[in-house]
Amino acid sequence: MLQEQAAGPVTDGAAQERAQPPYPEADLMHVVDLLPTEERARYFEIREFLQTRIRAASIDYWNREEFPTGLLADMAKYGLGRLQTDGSSKLFKGLMYTEIARADVSLSALVGIHNELIVGMIHELGSDEQKRRWLPGLEAFTQLGAFALTEPDHGSDIAGGLSTTARRDGDEWVINGAKRWIGAGTIADLALVWARDEADGGIKGFIVETERAGYKATKISNKIGLRIMQNADITLDEVRIPLSNLLPGATAFSRANDLLRDSRAWVGWQAAGIQLAAFDIARSYALDRKQFGKELARFQLVQQQLADILGNANASLSMMVELARIQQAGKLEMVQAAMCKATTTRLARSSVAMGRSLLGGNGITTDYEMGKLFGDAEILYTYEGSYEINSMIVARAVTGKSAFV
Repeated sequence: MLQEQAAGPVTDGAAQERAQPPYPEADLMHVVDLLPTEERARYFEIREFLQTRIRAASIDYWNREEFPTGLLADMAKYGLGRLQTDGSSKLFKGLMYTEIARADVSLSALVGIHNELIVGMIHELGSDEQKRRWLPGLEAFTQLGAFALTEPDHGSDIAGGLSTTARRDGDEWVINGAKRWIGAGTIADLALVWARDEADGGIKGFIVETERAGYKATKISNKIGLRIMQNADITLDEVRIPLSNLLPGATAFSRANDLLRDSRAWVGWQAAGIQLAAFDIARSYALDRKQFGKELARFQLVQQQLADILGNANASLSMMVELARIQQAGKLEMVQAAMCKATTTRLARSSVAMGRSLLGGNGITTDYEMGKLFGDAEILYTYEGSYEINSMIVARAVTGKSAFV
């Protein structure tokens, strides 16, 4: 059972003693029961670690826009750096993303990108040499990667508009261009850079060690959310890499689409997690906070908000369970990933706004956590394809008409 935090400012993650309500778990649909026994035991073990070790510790890092490097070793002990390669079910992996987001959305973004787009890309599209060199360190979180696709002038239209270039010069590739919003760009050991081959115009993937001359990463500061994630502007000025740094399975952008589709889907798990966090905080606050001589939880409008947040969270979680079923069967297409991403992040935005309102003035400060969630929810709504872009992907699939151009 997940221990609820006290309604006051979070300091050490300790739970406040109180009589538990009849349904202490927010998972009213018993989603976790769908896991096999071994995965269920691991799920509860990792969830306890995330709530007791990560959740409270993340707040100060979030406030300071600082990355908690010291927490990576603990996260690695629980296998969070190798979810993509450890043989876990799609449902287990998704629920892990949910629980990490429930503790901190920034770290769930790091773990998701790390697994889906870095470890996953090298594991699926890399050479044997690249796998031997990079996967052990990445899976142990002793090394980090950055997925460098988005550009300053090309986000949603990146496939057609990508302007970073690669040219072959003898036994080397020379990369030139700029990337923006690259997660972990300032702290990564390698960047998976997507560039257009000057020779044939094709978009290809390259491993660029961040220590190479000409690679520069500048932190993007003053964000309203995902403040722990070290997003960066990256410039590549005549960066030279050996021919062997080309990902052999990423010589056409279409080869990366499956992994990009899966990465879009995992945001839905994040959206479910942030809503569970919002419910945890709001319920705890409503049970502890007293106004007009009684707990907030006794007021009808407060109960309505709690019921709506919980309903949205369970609807999102149930939707993602069905997506995991489709994914496990190898039937996931972009339309399902886009629909789930758009719908769950829309609900997350609404749920967290209700949670912030329920906490009143305390809802705007990170001392009570809800303010932190409020900023993070906006990022979920926007990244991995904005709400509008994902909605158009769905509409295009069901009408046969494109509204993009």
